[in-house]
Amino acid sequence: MSATTRFLFNPGPHSVGTSVGLLVLRIAFGGLMLAQHGVSKLTNFSQLAGEFPDPIGLGSELSLAAAVGAEVFCAGMVVLGLATRWTALPLVFTMVVAAFIFHAGDPYKNVEPAYLYLAAFTALVFTGAGGFSIDAAITAGRQVKR
Repeated sequence: MSATTRFLFNPGPHSVGTSVGLLVLRIAFGGLMLAQHGVSKLTNFSQLAGEFPDPIGLGSELSLAAAVGAEVFCAGMVVLGLATRWTALPLVFTMVVAAFIFHAGDPYKNVEPAYLYLAAFTALVFTGAGGFSIDAAITAGRQVKR
């Protein structure tokens, strides 16, 4: 296996307990992001494209496409534990924009979900997917420590 493959799919050397915890984190936050935020944007793309917020100046349609890419495709890959460290990065960026630009000045209760998602996806960038993931299967030698 190449060094690039090991780097891209590195699940991190985790114990069984830590790997279970990371699995729960991936399924909960990745699954909720996908189901509660991404799917509605994807299925209503044409209706939302002209009116979607454009907080960083990309244009409404491109901002929506970027959000859908992160919230559907990247979140799905996080759930599976596939290239987790890398696929969590667009989700971190999306949540930074949501929390600190789009919802800046909103009441805390409106910003709190973005902060929670941001914390979870940032943790996955640093920890990797854990031993119960496609990343671990790809890198076979870096699975769960007993």
